[in-house]
Amino acid sequence: MGKILLSLLFFNLTFSAFSQDEKPNIIFILTDDHRWDALGFAGNTMIRTPEMDRMAKEGIYYENAFVTTPICAASRASILTGLYERTHGYTFGQGDIQEAYVAQSYPVMLRDAGYTTGFFGKFGINYPEFANLFDVGEEYDRNNLFTDRRGYFFKKIKEDTVHLSRYTSQQAIDFIANTPAEKPFMLSLSFSAPHAHDGAELQYFWSSAYDTLYQNLVVPDPLLSEDKYFQTLPEYIRTGENRTRWYWRFDTPEKYQRSVKGYFRMISEVDAEIGKIRKALEAKGIAENTVIILMGDNGYFLGERQLAGKWLMYDNSLRVPLILYDPRQIGGERNTDFALNIDIPSTILDLAGVAAPESWQGTSLRSKELAERKDFLSEHLWQVDIIAPSEAIRTERWKYLRYINDPQQEELYDLALDPLESNNLAADLLHQEILKELRAKMEQKIAAYQKAKIQ
Repeated sequence: MGKILLSLLFFNLTFSAFSQDEKPNIIFILTDDHRWDALGFAGNTMIRTPEMDRMAKEGIYYENAFVTTPICAASRASILTGLYERTHGYTFGQGDIQEAYVAQSYPVMLRDAGYTTGFFGKFGINYPEFANLFDVGEEYDRNNLFTDRRGYFFKKIKEDTVHLSRYTSQQAIDFIANTPAEKPFMLSLSFSAPHAHDGAELQYFWSSAYDTLYQNLVVPDPLLSEDKYFQTLPEYIRTGENRTRWYWRFDTPEKYQRSVKGYFRMISEVDAEIGKIRKALEAKGIAENTVIILMGDNGYFLGERQLAGKWLMYDNSLRVPLILYDPRQIGGERNTDFALNIDIPSTILDLAGVAAPESWQGTSLRSKELAERKDFLSEHLWQVDIIAPSEAIRTERWKYLRYINDPQQEELYDLALDPLESNNLAADLLHQEILKELRAKMEQKIAAYQKAKIQ
């Protein structure tokens, strides 16, 4: 009997060790309002992001990464569920996300597959059962009770009140230290930075250690900032929330310089916290078996077209940084395929060796199917007076967009010749065939995603 027990004990220990070796730990880092080019590796010579740059250099950097919906609530729901907004139906003002979609979300699938799951930071989705969705978790965002720096400085580590980025990092470090070694883990980290604190006069807040960073930088004027580009916008955009927030952040040279530098400082602070998390992985001896994915939840206007915020169908709103760092693989790749936020859950499950639900609409970033994606739909469906809902389809060369409540307001851009989307060809007689073709392609995608919705 003693020999049998010893044999069973040896088998169990061996099986556990084998399972841990086969299954990597996964950390998914989501930043808030982080546009694609606010990253040194993307070619931005002003910003300092050495940790993100190192992951991009040693991993896979996706040069053409986009969100399907340029607003935090709907984008985060798409990341959670692997579905388009047109399908899951969740955005601001829609109540709680439907349980049927959450039931096949990536944290549920990973926990069922034997992973320890954790989440810290901005969840951004109304879901009453958040506490049961992850094994360990805490949901928090900027504190809107305050209209000053306390919006970002209200959480404590021991007795010290710290910036939210520092707090989120420490939660991750503690999770890594305390997670049982016999099971792999999947940790989601959602930084509130670099989102502006909307109710505050100064908008951007960072830790004092970053006060002097960028102090001697003179930020160039934004592209397409001339009045002619603003005047071509529909009246409901020129008087909407994109313009309102431009007044908050960018309407004077002094405000523009402070805001952009503040935005950069907040990203640099997140970058430094990522460095601390990676050191915690190294200290525990698990860095070489931990995959890190980093993405922004949507893009961001920094004064282009005399606008701020996101929500619109221009690349400023849609394009985001995306890095897949897998220390088990040889990196150094720049991938030019279209990569989307709905691909994140499929990628996480792929890394864990778990089959994705057939209903999911994305694909793994590691899949050959990624190269087969030649176009995609973008949409912002929230019906609210201050932000006009809109939708677009993008191919490798073309982008067609329209406003849902004003479908005659169409825009067409030849991205090969006009990557800044400055010359609208929708009324050009020579481009009517491509306009018609893109309209039809968009309608097909809309119908398919709508049909997939749970009734």
